[in-house]
Amino acid sequence: MATTKPCIIWFRRDLRLSDHPALREAAAGGRPVIPVFIRDASVDGLGAAPKWRLGLGLEAFAAALEAKGMRLILRAGPALEVLEELIEETGADTVHWSRLYDPEAQERDSRVKAALRDRGLTAKSFPGHLLHEPWTVQTGQGDYYKVYTPFWKSVKDRDLPQPCPRPDLTAPATWPQSDSLEDWALGAAMRRGGPVVADYVKAGEEAALRSFGQFMADRIGSYAEARDMVAENGTSGMSQYLSLGEVSPLTLWHRALEAGTGKGPETFRKELVWREFAYHLMFHTPQMLDSNWRREWDAFPWNDDERRAEVKAWKQGRTGEPFVDAAMREMYVTGTMHNRARMIVASYLTKHLMCHWRIGQKWFDDCLVDWDPASNALGWQWTAGSGPDAAPFFRIFNPETQAEKFDPDGTYRRRWLAEGQARPTKTALSYFDAIPERWRMSPADKAPERIVNLQVGRERALGAYRESRD
Repeated sequence: MATTKPCIIWFRRDLRLSDHPALREAAAGGRPVIPVFIRDASVDGLGAAPKWRLGLGLEAFAAALEAKGMRLILRAGPALEVLEELIEETGADTVHWSRLYDPEAQERDSRVKAALRDRGLTAKSFPGHLLHEPWTVQTGQGDYYKVYTPFWKSVKDRDLPQPCPRPDLTAPATWPQSDSLEDWALGAAMRRGGPVVADYVKAGEEAALRSFGQFMADRIGSYAEARDMVAENGTSGMSQYLSLGEVSPLTLWHRALEAGTGKGPETFRKELVWREFAYHLMFHTPQMLDSNWRREWDAFPWNDDERRAEVKAWKQGRTGEPFVDAAMREMYVTGTMHNRARMIVASYLTKHLMCHWRIGQKWFDDCLVDWDPASNALGWQWTAGSGPDAAPFFRIFNPETQAEKFDPDGTYRRRWLAEGQARPTKTALSYFDAIPERWRMSPADKAPERIVNLQVGRERALGAYRESRD
């Protein structure tokens, strides 16, 4: 017999209604569904920008539910305690959620599932955050993949199910009490930056689908070439939506397949699989989140003092290297950074400045609205040379030559750098509205001088690399 007891849907990084297997099964048969989001330690531990962006995502998702006669229940506290309280209040006998794969979430979710099942309740987790569950992709020897290209070849032709449609949802007879999202003040740490970054963010599932529709109509054909040109609108812009699950990777994959077999659609699918590869590695080697994936790099003489003057200059976009500084300021104003620029600033920090990749990773943790634990860790370790499938350490990006190639007329640099310009752009000036006043920076300041000669920095890094190999 079909049950009339409610099913609690515990939302985390899956703030959507379409292609949501956990929600679809919960709604089957017309049983009441209670959508819940829990502010636990994992939420409180987020950096300023991702926590602020989460608040916008929750606001948009709550509105989408309300349009269907539903509510998003907000509660704060340890996940198991909150769920047990809600079960007592509502009479729910089932809890569903979409899987996460970082070690903290896995440990928590396993504990929650075991405790609920011990009480005779149904607790079930579902896919949806990835195209492939990490344990389903194996080498011929039954091991996990450590190099991207073989990983791509192993999954690129796999048949994937079509995205499931939005289900019809039934509300419970009575709703439990909910916290106020405003009272949570998830954006408090953004301070002056919040209103500035808000001009560049449109949250929610509908915004994600509209944005991707524009990308498909206008840009996917030229994506393979345009995605590297930092001044152009050549990327998909889907990273922030994938981070919070406002769109599923399965939806994007099938839409890209519909665009045909050209170089642009295939390159976009490869980028989706690069994200998969990051999660594949995080699942099998979770130490990559905070330790060198290649243990031989533990003895490499990186500087790890975040108080150093060059680290401060890097964070503030005052290194005197225009491409690097423009990229760092773009991140502070928009909450994102062009992917090509991310590689440049990461290489500059870890090689020209010889600073530990963890310093950069933690700064990105705090500043990116599209923060993703697996992608951020893999990106930093790949560029630094300490990670799986890493770029060799001696591949040191030169910001000058990279700018000549990917920002040939200087548009990107003028867009984000005010000092030294007679008529700074509005975007460049907005940086000074976003930064903390204690930084004491002004667009009237002189353009910063280089803190390291590029050739000197390169030779120093290569010398350290050779010495560490010996």
